[in-house]
Amino acid sequence: MFSARARASRPLADSFADWFTEGSELFAGRRVRAPGSCTVHAPGHSALSSAPTMHTHHAIDYIELHVTDLAEAKRFYTAAFGWAFNDYGPAYAGIQGPERELGGLALADEVTPGGPLVVLYSDALDASVTAVERAGGSIVEPPFDFPGGRRFHFSDPSGNVLAVWSPRAS
Repeated sequence: MFSARARASRPLADSFADWFTEGSELFAGRRVRAPGSCTVHAPGHSALSSAPTMHTHHAIDYIELHVTDLAEAKRFYTAAFGWAFNDYGPAYAGIQGPERELGGLALADEVTPGGPLVVLYSDALDASVTAVERAGGSIVEPPFDFPGGRRFHFSDPSGNVLAVWSPRAS
Protein backbone atom coordinates (compact mmCIF):
# COMPACT_ATOMS: atom_id res chain seq x y z
CA MET A 1 0.00 0.00 0.00
CA PHE A 2 2.81 2.43 0.84
CA SER A 3 6.28 2.62 -0.66
CA ALA A 4 9.18 1.59 1.58
CA ARG A 5 10.25 5.23 1.84
CA ALA A 6 6.73 6.36 2.78
CA ARG A 7 6.45 3.60 5.38
CA ALA A 8 9.79 4.57 6.92
CA SER A 9 8.77 8.22 7.20
CA ARG A 10 5.41 7.54 8.87
CA PRO A 11 5.08 5.94 12.30
CA LEU A 12 2.50 3.17 12.37
CA ALA A 13 -0.49 3.29 14.67
CA ASP A 14 0.07 1.51 17.98
CA SER A 15 -3.14 -0.40 17.42
CA PHE A 16 -6.27 -0.44 15.31
CA ALA A 17 -8.05 1.31 18.18
CA ASP A 18 -5.88 4.39 17.51
CA TRP A 19 -7.89 5.00 14.35
CA PHE A 20 -11.15 5.29 16.26
CA THR A 21 -10.40 8.61 17.89
CA GLU A 22 -13.07 11.18 18.62
CA GLY A 23 -13.86 13.07 15.44
CA SER A 24 -12.53 10.28 13.24
CA GLU A 25 -13.78 10.38 9.67
CA LEU A 26 -13.88 6.58 9.36
CA PHE A 27 -17.64 6.35 9.20
CA ALA A 28 -17.92 9.34 6.89
CA GLY A 29 -16.35 7.18 4.18
CA ARG A 30 -13.07 9.06 3.93
CA ARG A 31 -9.44 8.25 4.48
CA VAL A 32 -8.52 8.22 8.15
CA ARG A 33 -5.47 9.67 9.85
CA ALA A 34 -5.11 9.30 13.59
CA PRO A 35 -2.51 11.36 15.45
CA GLY A 36 0.88 9.66 15.20
CA SER A 37 -0.25 7.08 12.65
CA CYS A 38 0.02 6.45 8.96
CA THR A 39 -2.78 7.34 6.58
CA VAL A 40 -5.09 4.37 6.21
CA HIS A 41 -8.08 3.67 4.07
CA ALA A 42 -11.48 3.12 5.57
CA PRO A 43 -13.28 -0.05 4.49
CA GLY A 44 -14.68 0.47 1.03
CA HIS A 45 -11.88 2.64 -0.25
CA SER A 46 -9.27 1.45 -2.66
CA ALA A 47 -5.75 1.15 -1.30
CA LEU A 48 -4.67 2.58 -4.66
CA SER A 49 -6.73 5.77 -4.50
CA SER A 50 -8.97 7.68 -2.13
CA ALA A 51 -11.97 7.29 -4.45
CA PRO A 52 -14.85 5.35 -2.90
CA THR A 53 -15.64 1.94 -4.32
CA MET A 54 -19.13 0.59 -4.94
CA HIS A 55 -21.12 -0.88 -2.08
CA THR A 56 -24.44 -2.70 -1.99
CA HIS A 57 -27.02 -1.60 0.60
CA HIS A 58 -27.27 -4.14 3.45
CA ALA A 59 -24.68 -6.47 1.87
CA ILE A 60 -21.75 -7.82 3.84
CA ASP A 61 -19.04 -5.23 3.27
CA TYR A 62 -16.12 -6.10 5.56
CA ILE A 63 -15.28 -9.18 7.64
CA GLU A 64 -12.95 -8.94 10.60
CA LEU A 65 -11.38 -12.02 12.16
CA HIS A 66 -9.88 -11.95 15.63
CA VAL A 67 -6.56 -13.77 15.82
CA THR A 68 -4.23 -14.57 18.70
CA ASP A 69 -1.02 -14.32 16.64
CA LEU A 70 -1.14 -11.81 13.78
CA ALA A 71 2.06 -12.99 12.07
CA GLU A 72 0.96 -16.64 12.18
CA ALA A 73 -2.53 -15.78 10.89
CA LYS A 74 -1.07 -13.83 7.96
CA ARG A 75 1.30 -16.71 7.19
CA PHE A 76 -1.55 -19.24 7.34
CA TYR A 77 -3.98 -17.32 5.08
CA THR A 78 -1.21 -16.49 2.61
CA ALA A 79 -0.10 -20.14 2.43
CA ALA A 80 -3.60 -21.64 2.31
CA PHE A 81 -5.39 -19.13 0.06
CA GLY A 82 -2.83 -16.70 -1.36
CA TRP A 83 -4.24 -13.74 0.55
CA ALA A 84 -2.28 -10.47 0.72
CA PHE A 85 -2.44 -7.91 3.51
CA ASN A 86 -2.11 -4.20 4.23
CA ASP A 87 -0.17 -3.87 7.49
CA TYR A 88 -1.45 -1.23 9.91
CA GLY A 89 0.86 -1.87 12.84
CA PRO A 90 1.37 -4.73 15.28
CA ALA A 91 -2.33 -5.32 16.00
CA TYR A 92 -4.13 -5.15 12.63
CA ALA A 93 -3.76 -6.20 9.00
CA GLY A 94 -6.28 -5.47 6.26
CA ILE A 95 -7.18 -8.27 3.84
CA GLN A 96 -6.55 -7.04 0.28
CA GLY A 97 -9.20 -7.66 -2.35
CA PRO A 98 -9.06 -6.99 -6.09
CA GLU A 99 -10.25 -3.39 -5.73
CA ARG A 100 -10.44 -2.70 -1.98
CA GLU A 101 -9.96 -4.23 1.42
CA LEU A 102 -12.48 -6.97 2.12
CA GLY A 103 -11.75 -7.42 5.80
CA GLY A 104 -9.08 -7.55 8.40
CA LEU A 105 -7.22 -9.58 10.99
CA ALA A 106 -7.39 -8.00 14.46
CA LEU A 107 -5.10 -9.11 17.27
CA ALA A 108 -7.06 -10.36 20.29
CA ASP A 109 -6.22 -12.06 23.58
CA GLU A 110 -8.52 -14.95 22.70
CA VAL A 111 -10.90 -16.10 19.98
CA THR A 112 -14.45 -16.91 21.00
CA PRO A 113 -15.80 -19.83 18.96
CA GLY A 114 -19.35 -19.84 17.70
CA GLY A 115 -19.50 -16.52 15.88
CA PRO A 116 -20.84 -16.09 12.35
CA LEU A 117 -19.56 -18.60 9.79
CA VAL A 118 -17.47 -17.02 7.05
CA VAL A 119 -17.70 -19.08 3.86
CA LEU A 120 -15.05 -18.85 1.12
CA TYR A 121 -15.53 -19.97 -2.49
CA SER A 122 -13.20 -22.46 -4.19
CA ASP A 123 -12.89 -23.62 -7.79
CA ALA A 124 -11.21 -26.83 -6.53
CA LEU A 125 -12.52 -27.97 -3.14
CA ASP A 126 -10.17 -30.93 -2.66
CA ALA A 127 -7.14 -28.76 -3.45
CA SER A 128 -8.38 -26.24 -0.86
CA VAL A 129 -8.60 -28.99 1.79
CA THR A 130 -4.98 -29.91 1.05
CA ALA A 131 -3.87 -26.26 1.13
CA VAL A 132 -5.52 -25.70 4.53
CA GLU A 133 -3.87 -28.80 6.00
CA ARG A 134 -0.43 -27.94 4.56
CA ALA A 135 -0.69 -24.40 5.94
CA GLY A 136 -1.36 -25.74 9.45
CA GLY A 137 -5.14 -25.52 9.66
CA SER A 138 -7.37 -28.30 11.00
CA ILE A 139 -10.30 -29.79 9.11
CA VAL A 140 -13.32 -29.59 11.45
CA GLU A 141 -15.84 -31.11 9.01
CA PRO A 142 -14.52 -32.95 5.95
CA PRO A 143 -16.14 -32.19 2.56
CA PHE A 144 -19.86 -32.90 2.52
CA ASP A 145 -22.76 -32.32 0.14
CA PHE A 146 -25.31 -29.58 0.77
CA PRO A 147 -28.08 -28.27 -1.51
CA GLY A 148 -25.78 -25.71 -3.20
CA GLY A 149 -22.79 -28.00 -3.76
CA ARG A 150 -20.04 -29.29 -1.46
CA ARG A 151 -18.16 -27.69 1.39
CA PHE A 152 -15.86 -28.29 4.34
CA HIS A 153 -15.18 -26.45 7.59
CA PHE A 154 -11.72 -25.75 9.00
CA SER A 155 -10.10 -24.10 11.99
CA ASP A 156 -7.25 -21.62 11.52
CA PRO A 157 -4.28 -21.52 13.94
CA SER A 158 -6.14 -19.03 16.20
CA GLY A 159 -9.25 -21.23 16.43
CA ASN A 160 -11.53 -19.38 13.98
CA VAL A 161 -13.81 -21.77 12.12
CA LEU A 162 -14.46 -20.94 8.47
CA ALA A 163 -15.93 -22.92 5.58
CA VAL A 164 -15.03 -23.34 1.92
CA TRP A 165 -17.62 -24.29 -0.71
CA SER A 166 -17.69 -25.31 -4.34
CA PRO A 167 -20.55 -26.11 -6.71
CA ARG A 168 -21.11 -29.79 -7.46
CA ALA A 169 -19.08 -31.10 -10.38
CA SER A 170 -21.26 -31.41 -13.46
